[in-house]
Amino acid sequence: MISPKGASVEWIRIGGRIAVFFGFSAVVALSILWLAGVFSPKVSEDVSSSRTQATAEEKSRVVPVRRVSWPRVESAMGTVRAVHETSIGSKLLARVVEVKLKAGAKVRTGDVLVRLDDSDLRAKLQQAEAAVSSAEAVRSQANADERRYAQLVKSRTVSRQEYDRAVAALQSADADLRRAQAAVSGVQSDLDCATIRAPMDAVVIDKNVDVGDMVTPGQLLVTLFDPTQMQLVASVRESLTDKLQVGQKIDVKIDTLKLQCSGTVSEIVPEAASASRSFEVKVTGPCPPGVYAGMSGRVFIPLQEEQVLVIPRQAVRSVGQLQLVDVLENGQVVRRTIRTGRTKGDDIEVLSGLRDGEQVVLPAEPGNHDRRGDKNFP
Repeated sequence: MISPKGASVEWIRIGGRIAVFFGFSAVVALSILWLAGVFSPKVSEDVSSSRTQATAEEKSRVVPVRRVSWPRVESAMGTVRAVHETSIGSKLLARVVEVKLKAGAKVRTGDVLVRLDDSDLRAKLQQAEAAVSSAEAVRSQANADERRYAQLVKSRTVSRQEYDRAVAALQSADADLRRAQAAVSGVQSDLDCATIRAPMDAVVIDKNVDVGDMVTPGQLLVTLFDPTQMQLVASVRESLTDKLQVGQKIDVKIDTLKLQCSGTVSEIVPEAASASRSFEVKVTGPCPPGVYAGMSGRVFIPLQEEQVLVIPRQAVRSVGQLQLVDVLENGQVVRRTIRTGRTKGDDIEVLSGLRDGEQVVLPAEPGNHDRRGDKNFP
């Protein structure tokens, strides 16, 4: 039998163990919740909705939400291409002995790009030049004979038939000389083709040969393009083509560079693609730095105008996926989330979150920031 005093001690021990167990479990649970960020705010204080009393400085930087007329636009995807692009091929069957270029290199007109083995051509040129020298000697002798026979035929020392043979010999010598000279020109032309030079100031897109390669007539050696003249070639569906005309100014955006600029419609190909029923439209303009052939872009085709709400772009602040503006309401600055659309100049379109006539607060100028958020400011 256990005495009442012993039973009490045993219950005290059991209760202590249970209390320690639950205490330890609570500490572990709280630690897990703390590591999971349960006790941390999901949105920073700057992003959360706040309402503060507007200062005189903020009131001086207030601008209204405006309703303006902007043209409604449709976009069409396109690809950047060079206006002037050339592919240089070989005219000879020869081995490559020198390559003086690489992809992306800039070249000037007349720069040597590739040299082919021309030893056989130089030997042929020497043979052709020797044939010219021989033909010149024969022609010189035939010319002298013709002049001498012309004098003799007048004195009837030689017959007219002999003189005619001298004239024919001179004509044959002239023909042989011209043939030999043409052979020299042909060999010299082939010899010039052994040295491939840049036909314009350009950038190398790619080279297709290396030293030691054997090239054949018609084989592509190098491709060049003029980086100062680029165009965006877009496929525009036929229902929108009548909204465009050659010489028209339209907006263009290069997606990779996030660059929007103005371009001019230079060509509208008068034939629709049978599969997509779209027309090819070429838009040219000043070429900004960093634009290369093959980049994707869009052209914006203006339609009728529509009324939109706009605010200065500098009034919008992006925090993650949110777009925030400070709105002045009843003398207080309220932070509000909005959704924006197109941009035009210094203005940005507001799709939702603001109403016409509301007042938005522009951010402080650099060096004149709001000190209310500075903990060291008394």
